[in-house]
Amino acid sequence: MNRIALGRTPVATALLALCAAPGAFAQTAPAPGTTAPATTPTAGTATPTLAPVTVQGAAARDDFNAGTTSLSKLPADLRDVPQSVTVVNKALMQSQGVSSLSDALRNVPGITIGGAEGGQIGNNINLNGFSARTDIYLDGFRDRAQYYRDTFALDQVEVLMGPSSMLFGRGSTGGVINQVTKKPSLKAATEVSGSVTTNGLVRATADVNTPTGDTSAFRISAMAQDGKPSTRDEMTVQDFGIAPSWRYGIGTSTEITLSALLQHNEDMADYGLPAINGHPVNVDRDTFYGFNNDRTRQDIAMLSAGVTHRFSPNLRLRNRTQFNYVETDARETAPQAVGSLTGPGGTFQPLTTTTLPLSALFVRQQSHDRNIRDYSIFNQTELTATFSTGFIKHTLLTGLEFGHDGYNNQNFARASVGGACPGFVACTPVVNPVYSDSPSNVPETPGNLQGGSANTVAVYANDSIEFTRQWKLVAGVRYDRYIASISNSVNAQNTRGNTALANADQTVNFTSVRLGGIWQPTEAQSYYVAYGTSFNPSLEQLVGTVGQTSLDPEKNKSYEVGGKWDLAAGNLSITSALFRITKDNARSQIDATTYDLTGKVQVDGFRAGVTGRITPRWQVFAGYTYLDAEIKSGSISSGGAGKTPGNTPRHTATAWTSYAILPDWEIGGGAFYMSQRYANNQNTTQVGGFVRWDGMIAFHQPKYDVRLNLFNLFDKKYYDALIQSDGGRSVPGTGRTAMLSFTYRM
Repeated sequence: MNRIALGRTPVATALLALCAAPGAFAQTAPAPGTTAPATTPTAGTATPTLAPVTVQGAAARDDFNAGTTSLSKLPADLRDVPQSVTVVNKALMQSQGVSSLSDALRNVPGITIGGAEGGQIGNNINLNGFSARTDIYLDGFRDRAQYYRDTFALDQVEVLMGPSSMLFGRGSTGGVINQVTKKPSLKAATEVSGSVTTNGLVRATADVNTPTGDTSAFRISAMAQDGKPSTRDEMTVQDFGIAPSWRYGIGTSTEITLSALLQHNEDMADYGLPAINGHPVNVDRDTFYGFNNDRTRQDIAMLSAGVTHRFSPNLRLRNRTQFNYVETDARETAPQAVGSLTGPGGTFQPLTTTTLPLSALFVRQQSHDRNIRDYSIFNQTELTATFSTGFIKHTLLTGLEFGHDGYNNQNFARASVGGACPGFVACTPVVNPVYSDSPSNVPETPGNLQGGSANTVAVYANDSIEFTRQWKLVAGVRYDRYIASISNSVNAQNTRGNTALANADQTVNFTSVRLGGIWQPTEAQSYYVAYGTSFNPSLEQLVGTVGQTSLDPEKNKSYEVGGKWDLAAGNLSITSALFRITKDNARSQIDATTYDLTGKVQVDGFRAGVTGRITPRWQVFAGYTYLDAEIKSGSISSGGAGKTPGNTPRHTATAWTSYAILPDWEIGGGAFYMSQRYANNQNTTQVGGFVRWDGMIAFHQPKYDVRLNLFNLFDKKYYDALIQSDGGRSVPGTGRTAMLSFTYRM
C-alpha cells in the first residue's frame, strides 16, 4: 500500500470535505503556511482530541500517472524537480502492448530512434537532438553496454530532459533515460501472460513475488519470445531472459537488495534502406539487403547489490554496486551504396543522384561483423540528511562514485577480391533483391581490434532548500575525474603495422553544476527556472580516431523554465517547458583522420504533456515537443553551419487514451506523429513525416485480462529508425499488425 497525500485523491478530498469547511479547489483553500482559526473549548469541558488518521490507498493497477521517480538523487515528488521528467510506467506499456525499450520511448516526444551502426549495436537513442548512446541507465547506474533492451523486468522508464552531469556524470547532453526494475514486496502476487501476433511472434512472460519472511521477499521475472517482430519478412528474434531479486529488512532501519538480469538475444539486425536522389529508395517496405545467415547473438548479465541504512528518519546512508557485462557475436550486412554496373566487367559505380529507373540500379553490400565485449562495474555511496538552519529546511545529498568501464571490439570483413563489387561482400538489385546466404566464396578476415578502458572517480553534493512552502531552491555541484585509454591494431585499410592510432590516453577533470528555483503558490501548482551543465569526453565511447584524443571535452549547458499543474484532485498532471540546450566545443571532422573543436550545436524547444485521469473511466497520456535545432558552426563533413542535426524532427507528438465503456470492457487508441527529418548532418537525405495510429480493446476480470492491440491501423508506410552513415539509411516501420494477449493473476 502506498501512502497518498491528503487532497491528492478523490477519497482524500471527500474526507477533507467532511472534516473542514467546504472548498471548491486548491485556489480557495487557505494559503500554505497559514493556520485555520482555533476552536475555543467551552468552559468546564475537556478539549476534544482526535486520534491521528493515516489515509492509505493503492493506485489503480491501470493508472498511467506515475507521479513519482525512483531515483535517489531526485525528490520522489515530480513537482519538486526543476526539470522536465516523463515517466512511462507499466500500466501504459501494458495498455499499448509494449515489449521493448524503444517502443516504450515512443511515448516521449523529442526522442528518435537510431539504428545499430559501426561498433554500436542495440538501442541507439537521440534525445532532444543529441545522441543518448551512453546515457541509458538501469536503476540509476550507467547501462552503457550495447544490446537490445526488453521491458519484461521493468516497472517504468524515466526520462530526464536536459544536461544532468551534476547528477549522473559525463554525457546527458539531451537528457537521461533510466530503466526501473521490478522490486520484491511483502505482498504475494503472481502474473503470467502470453501473446501472439499476426506476424507470427509468440511471447510469454511471468512475474512471481513471494514473501520469504516478515521483512523479506523474493521476486523473479522471466521472458521468452520467438518469431517475427514486424512485417519485414526477414526480421526474426529468439530471446529469453530471467531477472531474480531479493530484499531483506523491508520496513526496518537496514535493508539489503540483491538483483540480477540474465538475458540471451538472437536477432536479425535491420540496416534498413539506402538513399538515392535525397530520399530512401522507393521500394516495398519488406525489402531487405542483408543475407539469410546474418544474425546478432548477445548474452547479457547484470548483477546488483545494495544496502540502505536509516540512522534516523532524517539521516540515511545508501551503498550500491552494479556489474554489467554484454558479449556480442554479430554477422551483419548493410546496404553501403546505390549505383549502377558499368564497363565491360559490370563494375559497380556508386551514385547519389540518377535518372535511371530503380530496376536498373544495384545495392553494394558491406559486412559489419564483430565480436564485442562490453562491461562496467560501478559503486555509489550516498548520504542523505534532512535538517534545518533556522527557518530554512534542507535535504542534503552527498555522494561518492567509483567506476570502471571496459570495451573490446574485434572487427571482421567479408570482402570479395574481384567481381562487380571488389572489397565488398556482393551487389544485389535494388528491386527484388536475391535472398540467400552470404556468398561462400567471399572469405572473412580479421580487421581492427579496438580496445578501451576507463576509470571514473566522482564526488557530488546537492541541496534541496525550502525557504517556505512556496519557495524552494535546488543547488548542486559534482567533480568528475575521467581517465581513459584506447588501442587499435590496424588502420582503416586493415594494413597491419601501419596503425595511425595504435593507442592513446586521456584524462579529463570537469566540474558540473545544477541550479533551480521553484515557486509553488498552491499545492496544485509548481513553476521553476533551471540551469545545468554536462560534458562529453572525446573518448567517452572508448573508441578514438586521430585528432580526438587531445581535444577538450564537449561542454553542454541548458536553460529551462516550466510549470507543473495537478488537476482533478491530483489525478491529472499537466506540464510544459521552454528550454535551450547548447553544445560548445562540438567535435568536427576536418578530414578522414583529423578532428577539431570547431563546432557549436544549439537546440531551442518547447514541450508540453498531460497524464492521468480526466474522469474515473477516461485516462490519457499525451505530449508534444518542438525542436528548433541548428548546427551553428562546424566543418562541412560534420554538417556545417545552418544544417539541422540528423534524426532531429521539428515536431513530435504522441497521444494514447483509454476509456472503460462498461465495467469489464475498455477501448483505447492513439497516434505517434513525427515531422520530416534528415538521416544525416549534411541534410542530403530527407525522410518524410508520418502519423501512425494504434488501437486497443480489452476485457478485464479480477483474475485475468484479455487484450487485442492493433498496430499501424491504416498500414502507413513510414521510417522508424535512421542511420547516419553511408549517406543515411532508413529502417521502415512495421505494417499493420494485430496482437492478442492474455494475462492471468494469482
